[in-house]
Amino acid sequence: MKKLWNSYCYAIILVFLSIAGSLILSFQLEDQEDDQYMIVTVNENDSLWGIAEQFAEEHHFSTAEFVQWMETHNGITNGKIHPGDTVSIPVKADEDQYITELASRE
Repeated sequence: MKKLWNSYCYAIILVFLSIAGSLILSFQLEDQEDDQYMIVTVNENDSLWGIAEQFAEEHHFSTAEFVQWMETHNGITNGKIHPGDTVSIPVKADEDQYITELASRE
């Protein structure tokens, strides 16, 4: 084992550092990406499909893809959201407006 380590220690260290660097970089990029998206506050009678339709002109997804993205990135199960919840949506946020309240459909 010592002979193996002496022969390949630089390669082993390089592989380990590459993997560690990749993991760190991927977590940092994921955090930056989430900061760029708009966050909306859910009101009474809002749904994921309604939010997708409201922002249809501002994203490049189909309605089903938009809903799937929201469920995946916000930890939503069965498409259930409740008034007061905040959800990140795949729409680029303006620098001066990060949180938007949706209008209730009364």
